[in-house]
Amino acid sequence: MTAIAVLPSPQCEIFFGQIGGATCRLPPDATAYSSRDAKYVMNVHARWDDPSEDGRCIEWARGFFEAAAPFALGSVYVNFLTQEEGARIGAAYGPNYERLAAIKARYDPENVFRHNQNIKPSAA
Repeated sequence: MTAIAVLPSPQCEIFFGQIGGATCRLPPDATAYSSRDAKYVMNVHARWDDPSEDGRCIEWARGFFEAAAPFALGSVYVNFLTQEEGARIGAAYGPNYERLAAIKARYDPENVFRHNQNIKPSAA
């Protein structure tokens, strides 16, 4: 990947972490986290100080993300999502999302706890 060789800022990085062990010991529906078949996690950290670098750094991060997508499971780790990625919250919980939304509807129907990456209460 050329993206690794051309980090646009000294603060940019591509983080890879190995997952396994205890993560794989539970079934996917045992907790909110469902991606128990993942072997690795990747997070693209695009950081910079100079506002004139916005376009270049954002383009680098999005380009690398798109280039890596064919090799990914399509899931996402909720703590890696940015505020702009609310549409991907369902992917963070996979098949558990609907169950979590039903729990949210029961215990927080007014959606008081709605900050960060929010699971919206289901209508049911």
